[in-house]
Amino acid sequence: MFASTFRKLGALALCLGLASVLIAADKEVAIGSAAPAFTLKDQTGKDVSLSDFAGKIVVLEWFNEQCPIVVGHYKDEKMNKVASTYTDKGVVWLAINSSNFATPKTNEAAATAWKMSRPILDDSKGEIGHAYAATNTPHMYIIGKDGKLAYRGAIDSKENPSANEGGKTVNYVAKRWMKSSPASLSAPLKARPMAAR
Repeated sequence: MFASTFRKLGALALCLGLASVLIAADKEVAIGSAAPAFTLKDQTGKDVSLSDFAGKIVVLEWFNEQCPIVVGHYKDEKMNKVASTYTDKGVVWLAINSSNFATPKTNEAAATAWKMSRPILDDSKGEIGHAYAATNTPHMYIIGKDGKLAYRGAIDSKENPSANEGGKTVNYVAKRWMKSSPASLSAPLKARPMAAR
């Protein structure tokens, strides 16, 4: 029993570990403000800059392959399905790993294991996590075509993606997309809080 409880606490610590790394994070970027610029290496070693996608809608997904909440979103390809729904419409979807143990090699292994066809960016120094005040995984951000933050919060309404919680799950990223014209996606929407995990 103690071993099981210890494992569960350890897994929760991995998800919230980002929060401890970013405990001194800057204040949150306000909805409607310019998204902080960045250049990070992806899992292949290529530099990826937010400015590469000027004029496009960009989804940022804070990612940690050891977090059980993230694992729950990937084990049956739910996150990949959501991502491909929007990337097929021209949206850019970038995963960012701010875990201090992340490397391009570990990100490449995660991308291969989970059949991720999009970049996983290495932010192991936590600088971009600080800039966005990302505190959990997955923590989602949507940047409109105007380069301004349009959404910050949870991926959906489900507390635990592996559990059957009953009721309908609301995908906040999809809802934000639908609420605005994909042509602009610039009108601010109230940020959804991260659920207590």
